[in-house]
Amino acid sequence: MKKAERMAGIAGSRVLIMATDGFEESELFEPLEILVREGAEVKLAAPELKPIQATVRDDPGKTIRPDLTIAEASADDFDALLLPGGVRNPDSLRTNRQAIALIRAFAGAGKPVAAICHGPWLLVEADLLRGRTATAWPSIRTDLRNAGATVVDEAVVIDGNIVTSREPDDIGPFTEALIGLLQSR
Repeated sequence: MKKAERMAGIAGSRVLIMATDGFEESELFEPLEILVREGAEVKLAAPELKPIQATVRDDPGKTIRPDLTIAEASADDFDALLLPGGVRNPDSLRTNRQAIALIRAFAGAGKPVAAICHGPWLLVEADLLRGRTATAWPSIRTDLRNAGATVVDEAVVIDGNIVTSREPDDIGPFTEALIGLLQSR
Protein backbone atom coordinates (compact mmCIF):
# COMPACT_ATOMS: atom_id res chain seq x y z
CA MET A 1 0.00 0.00 0.00
CA LYS A 2 1.36 3.40 -0.95
CA LYS A 3 1.87 6.06 1.71
CA ALA A 4 -0.74 8.35 0.08
CA GLU A 5 -3.31 5.53 0.29
CA ARG A 6 -2.49 4.92 3.94
CA MET A 7 -2.74 8.61 4.80
CA ALA A 8 -6.10 8.90 3.09
CA GLY A 9 -7.23 5.98 5.22
CA ILE A 10 -6.64 7.73 8.53
CA ALA A 11 -6.83 11.40 7.59
CA GLY A 12 -9.44 12.92 9.86
CA SER A 13 -9.27 10.03 12.35
CA ARG A 14 -9.23 11.13 15.96
CA VAL A 15 -7.10 9.10 18.37
CA LEU A 16 -7.04 9.53 22.14
CA ILE A 17 -3.95 8.59 24.12
CA MET A 18 -4.58 8.10 27.83
CA ALA A 19 -1.64 8.27 30.24
CA THR A 20 -0.33 9.62 33.52
CA ASP A 21 3.07 9.98 35.18
CA GLY A 22 5.38 7.03 34.60
CA PHE A 23 4.43 6.21 31.00
CA GLU A 24 7.23 4.74 28.89
CA GLU A 25 8.47 7.69 26.82
CA SER A 26 8.82 5.94 23.46
CA GLU A 27 5.43 4.22 23.78
CA LEU A 28 3.63 7.56 23.80
CA PHE A 29 5.82 9.88 21.73
CA GLU A 30 6.64 7.50 18.85
CA PRO A 31 3.04 6.37 18.09
CA LEU A 32 1.91 10.00 18.51
CA GLU A 33 4.45 11.13 15.90
CA ILE A 34 3.55 8.33 13.47
CA LEU A 35 -0.20 8.85 13.79
CA VAL A 36 0.09 12.62 13.28
CA ARG A 37 2.41 12.11 10.30
CA GLU A 38 -0.16 9.71 8.80
CA GLY A 39 -2.93 12.31 9.11
CA ALA A 40 -4.68 11.54 12.41
CA GLU A 41 -5.60 14.12 15.01
CA VAL A 42 -4.23 12.92 18.35
CA LYS A 43 -5.17 14.18 21.82
CA LEU A 44 -3.77 13.23 25.22
CA ALA A 45 -5.99 12.69 28.27
CA ALA A 46 -4.65 12.43 31.82
CA PRO A 47 -6.20 12.61 35.29
CA GLU A 48 -5.30 16.32 35.52
CA LEU A 49 -4.17 19.01 33.07
CA LYS A 50 -0.73 19.38 34.64
CA PRO A 51 2.22 18.03 32.61
CA ILE A 52 2.91 14.31 33.02
CA GLN A 53 6.40 12.82 33.07
CA ALA A 54 7.66 9.88 31.09
CA THR A 55 10.16 7.28 32.12
CA VAL A 56 12.86 5.74 29.97
CA ARG A 57 12.84 2.32 31.58
CA ASP A 58 13.04 3.55 35.19
CA ASP A 59 14.78 6.90 34.64
CA PRO A 60 12.88 10.21 34.32
CA GLY A 61 12.09 11.24 30.75
CA LYS A 62 10.33 14.06 28.91
CA THR A 63 7.14 15.72 30.04
CA ILE A 64 4.02 16.44 28.00
CA ARG A 65 0.95 18.53 28.75
CA PRO A 66 -2.42 16.77 28.37
CA ASP A 67 -5.06 18.27 26.09
CA LEU A 68 -7.95 17.23 28.32
CA THR A 69 -8.70 15.32 31.48
CA ILE A 70 -9.93 11.75 31.50
CA ALA A 71 -13.20 13.05 32.99
CA GLU A 72 -13.63 15.34 29.96
CA ALA A 73 -12.85 12.63 27.39
CA SER A 74 -15.62 10.75 25.63
CA ALA A 75 -15.33 7.71 23.38
CA ASP A 76 -17.97 9.37 21.17
CA ASP A 77 -15.42 12.05 20.21
CA PHE A 78 -12.65 9.67 19.07
CA ASP A 79 -12.09 6.79 16.69
CA ALA A 80 -9.51 4.86 18.74
CA LEU A 81 -7.77 4.70 22.12
CA LEU A 82 -4.04 4.14 22.67
CA LEU A 83 -2.67 3.02 26.06
CA PRO A 84 1.11 3.30 26.50
CA GLY A 85 2.91 1.23 29.10
CA GLY A 86 5.55 1.99 31.62
CA VAL A 87 5.03 0.39 35.02
CA ARG A 88 3.63 3.28 37.08
CA ASN A 89 1.30 4.65 34.38
CA PRO A 90 -1.09 1.70 33.98
CA ASP A 91 -0.71 0.70 37.63
CA SER A 92 -2.02 4.14 38.61
CA LEU A 93 -4.72 4.35 35.94
CA ARG A 94 -6.19 0.93 36.72
CA THR A 95 -7.41 2.30 40.04
CA ASN A 96 -9.04 5.29 38.30
CA ARG A 97 -12.75 4.45 37.75
CA GLN A 98 -13.13 7.10 35.03
CA ALA A 99 -10.15 5.69 33.11
CA ILE A 100 -11.55 2.15 33.22
CA ALA A 101 -15.02 3.38 32.23
CA LEU A 102 -13.50 5.23 29.27
CA ILE A 103 -11.64 2.10 28.10
CA ARG A 104 -14.85 0.08 28.37
CA ALA A 105 -16.74 2.75 26.40
CA PHE A 106 -14.26 2.54 23.51
CA ALA A 107 -14.34 -1.25 23.52
CA GLY A 108 -18.13 -1.36 23.87
CA ALA A 109 -18.48 0.89 20.83
CA GLY A 110 -16.28 -1.49 18.82
CA LYS A 111 -13.55 1.13 18.45
CA PRO A 112 -9.88 0.10 18.39
CA VAL A 113 -8.17 -0.05 21.78
CA ALA A 114 -4.38 -0.48 21.54
CA ALA A 115 -2.22 -1.26 24.59
CA ILE A 116 1.53 -1.86 24.68
CA CYS A 117 3.98 -3.27 27.24
CA HIS A 118 2.36 -2.86 30.71
CA GLY A 119 -0.64 -1.07 29.11
CA PRO A 120 -2.64 -4.34 28.86
CA TRP A 121 -2.98 -4.21 32.67
CA LEU A 122 -5.70 -1.66 31.92
CA LEU A 123 -7.43 -4.16 29.64
CA VAL A 124 -7.32 -6.69 32.48
CA GLU A 125 -8.91 -4.18 34.85
CA ALA A 126 -11.58 -3.33 32.28
CA ASP A 127 -12.29 -7.08 31.87
CA LEU A 128 -11.71 -6.97 28.12
CA LEU A 129 -9.36 -9.93 27.66
CA ARG A 130 -11.58 -12.87 28.62
CA GLY A 131 -11.61 -15.25 25.63
CA ARG A 132 -9.18 -13.11 23.59
CA THR A 133 -5.60 -13.60 22.45
CA ALA A 134 -3.14 -10.96 23.67
CA THR A 135 0.47 -10.20 24.44
CA ALA A 136 2.27 -7.90 26.90
CA TRP A 137 5.50 -7.33 28.79
CA PRO A 138 6.62 -10.74 30.17
CA SER A 139 6.09 -9.86 33.86
CA ILE A 140 2.35 -9.22 33.43
CA ARG A 141 1.49 -12.15 31.15
CA THR A 142 0.25 -14.21 34.11
CA ASP A 143 -2.18 -11.38 34.90
CA LEU A 144 -3.50 -11.57 31.33
CA ARG A 145 -3.86 -15.38 31.58
CA ASN A 146 -5.66 -15.05 34.91
CA ALA A 147 -8.03 -12.54 33.25
CA GLY A 148 -8.99 -15.19 30.69
CA ALA A 149 -6.68 -14.33 27.78
CA THR A 150 -4.70 -16.72 25.64
CA VAL A 151 -1.24 -15.19 25.88
CA VAL A 152 1.29 -15.36 23.06
CA ASP A 153 4.80 -13.98 22.62
CA GLU A 154 4.41 -11.97 19.41
CA ALA A 155 5.28 -8.39 18.45
CA VAL A 156 1.64 -7.49 17.92
CA VAL A 157 -1.66 -9.26 18.38
CA ILE A 158 -4.95 -8.08 16.91
CA ASP A 159 -8.07 -9.73 18.34
CA GLY A 160 -11.18 -7.98 17.10
CA ASN A 161 -10.84 -4.33 18.08
CA ILE A 162 -8.06 -4.97 20.65
CA VAL A 163 -4.38 -4.53 19.73
CA THR A 164 -1.62 -5.55 22.15
CA SER A 165 2.19 -5.47 21.95
CA ARG A 166 5.08 -6.51 24.18
CA GLU A 167 7.61 -3.69 24.41
CA PRO A 168 9.16 -0.54 22.93
CA ASP A 169 10.87 -2.57 20.18
CA ASP A 170 7.35 -3.42 18.89
CA ILE A 171 6.17 0.19 18.45
CA GLY A 172 6.37 0.04 14.63
CA PRO A 173 4.15 -3.04 14.17
CA PHE A 174 1.93 -1.91 17.07
CA THR A 175 1.23 1.47 15.47
CA GLU A 176 0.77 -0.08 12.01
CA ALA A 177 -1.82 -2.48 13.48
CA LEU A 178 -3.74 0.46 14.98
CA ILE A 179 -3.55 2.31 11.66
CA GLY A 180 -4.89 -0.80 9.91
CA LEU A 181 -7.89 -0.92 12.24
CA LEU A 182 -8.53 2.77 11.71
CA GLN A 183 -8.44 2.25 7.94
CA SER A 184 -10.98 -0.57 8.13
CA ARG A 185 -13.55 1.57 10.00
